[in-house]
Amino acid sequence: MTSMSSTGRTAGRTTIQKASLAVGAVFLLVGVLGFIPGITSNYESLGFAGHGSEALLLGIFQVSILHNIVHLLFGIAGIAMASSAAQSRNYLIGGGAIYLVLWLYGLLIGQDSAANFVPVNTADNWLHFVLGVAMIGLGVALSRNTARTGRTTAA
Repeated sequence: MTSMSSTGRTAGRTTIQKASLAVGAVFLLVGVLGFIPGITSNYESLGFAGHGSEALLLGIFQVSILHNIVHLLFGIAGIAMASSAAQSRNYLIGGGAIYLVLWLYGLLIGQDSAANFVPVNTADNWLHFVLGVAMIGLGVALSRNTARTGRTTAA
């Protein structure tokens, strides 16, 4: 559980919890930005799902309503799971694994096929790879210290 310090900031969060909170907040922001015309180009062609959605977040990443909803849900999950170090680790490593699977899926399917229901383009595929590796790396690296929490050592 976190508490508020006299300055109004949360105290007691581990580094891995802060990472989970930050990653979740970024996904939540990306999900919201996907629904804002101007930030998402070709907004008028934003479809619910499928490769026919020609909307591009930041003019680069293909998005749809479903894709944006997934980002929102992934963000909410990261923020919710930041409540403990163990859940934060699970979010970062499990979420990273999901993104690596999504990367492989994006590489294997035809971008103009019905299987591209999310939808994803080449930029999305490589972003998913980077996110997967980064999230797993954060989860593993930052959980090293939390695994020792609670152990006593002899002086």
